Amino acid sequence: MSQRQVLQVFEQYQKARTQFVQMVAELATRPQNIETLQNAGVMSLLRPLLLDVVPTIQQTAALALGRLANYNDDLAEAVVKGDILPQLVYSLAEQNRFYKKAAAFVLRAVGKHSPQLAQAIVDCGALDTLVICLEDFDPGVKEAAAWALGYIARHNAELSQAVVDAGAVPLLVLCIQEPEIALKRIAASALSDISKHSPELAQTVVDAGAIAHLAQMILNPDSKLKRQVLSALSQIAKHSVDLAEMVVEAEIFPVVLTCLKDKDEYVKKNASTLIREIAKHTPELSQLIVNAGGVAAVIDCIGSCKGNIRLPGIMMLGYVAAHSENLAMAVIISKGVPQLSVCLSEEPEDHIKAAAAWALGQIGRHSPEHARAVAVTNTLPVLLSLYMSTESSEDLQVKSKKAIKNILQKCTYLPALEPFLYDAPPNILKHVVGQFSKVLPHDSKARRLFVTSGGLKKVQEIKAEPGSLLQEYINSINNCYPEEIVRYYSPGYSDTLLQRVDSYQPLTN
Repeated sequence: MSQRQVLQVFEQYQKARTQFVQMVAELATRPQNIETLQNAGVMSLLRPLLLDVVPTIQQTAALALGRLANYNDDLAEAVVKGDILPQLVYSLAEQNRFYKKAAAFVLRAVGKHSPQLAQAIVDCGALDTLVICLEDFDPGVKEAAAWALGYIARHNAELSQAVVDAGAVPLLVLCIQEPEIALKRIAASALSDISKHSPELAQTVVDAGAIAHLAQMILNPDSKLKRQVLSALSQIAKHSVDLAEMVVEAEIFPVVLTCLKDKDEYVKKNASTLIREIAKHTPELSQLIVNAGGVAAVIDCIGSCKGNIRLPGIMMLGYVAAHSENLAMAVIISKGVPQLSVCLSEEPEDHIKAAAAWALGQIGRHSPEHARAVAVTNTLPVLLSLYMSTESSEDLQVKSKKAIKNILQKCTYLPALEPFLYDAPPNILKHVVGQFSKVLPHDSKARRLFVTSGGLKKVQEIKAEPGSLLQEYINSINNCYPEEIVRYYSPGYSDTLLQRVDSYQPLTN
């Protein structure tokens, strides 16, 4: 065989390897092919090609493995069990930028599925190599490494701490300052994933100077970047008063309120979440948000969207109102109650209804004025029907019941209470009758209306245990009226009158 023929054989072999990896990489993009490729044992065929002498074959083999591992945790597990990770980590430090991107993609695809698979990546020493890649000249390599580190960190505090210990945070903060938008997005996302687990991890991100750089990007025109920036600031602010104050000190108000009007729904949601995470901590932080126009802006935002996008805004109003009478009144003045009532009635999802019920309860629990503001929107009957509905989730029933009690215990607006005399179950009825017993002794007009509307008659029909709190309330109401009026409206009184008619002997001349 001549030298030329030998070279032709090698060329054909190289061509076949190239065609094979390209075809597998292409087939792996379609979900319907994955099972067939898996059954054909493609993983073990790709593994030696990671060390191929031809760089393009190496890169394409890594890309194919990444696409397969990305599909499900079984295939990701096969990458781990096939001892492919050490090869990738070794090559990640040695090879060119194209291979580095493909290898980092495989690590990300494996690590995303579970803490166990992410731990396998940590155990094979990948973190140090990925962190070195964050300093690479090529922005695509930095992006791929940041993405992999974020996917590892998002699982739990231990993995996140491992990413921090490898020195990733200062380099990720440098990455968010790079000009490439895609790199900024992924680095901000990774910082968010690190911050979310504990105050200590969030503090590490803060100590690296992340807040100032993140805050500067709140008004960036790129919606996907804004999502990640707002998410990262939320994950920092949620842990403690100190961290929330650091975020506020970066002068995010009032600029963050413009995000509540963004055309991107997730920018709206993440901005509402950030404001909620700040508001929940203290009355002072809530007051700062009120002063910046934050409550009115959130209420407008809730009105402009639907479903889960509304949820953080609904909760934010509840947190603000919970702190004090004045803050709850700020929510009322900004017309928050009608908007929350709409959410309670309109939203199909029970968890959103439950949040709205909770928020309305927080507003109405402070004083008769607060309770009336909730009661006049006809919210109480809706809460009662949600509490009594067998289709409501347990959480919705509990929150509706708590909200009803919170509002009823302060409500002196009797027209809103009266329907409850007819519809409420005994455990709610007790609170309704209790409110009537507080108001009627001091209001003559209300006493008359209570008789003409049938309220007094209904109270006489209530069967209460002798000596119970409910019986005491009924006695207090009855004491507001002449004895013959109470008798007249008591059950069986008409029969007594008829008996008197039957037994009456008319006087005869």
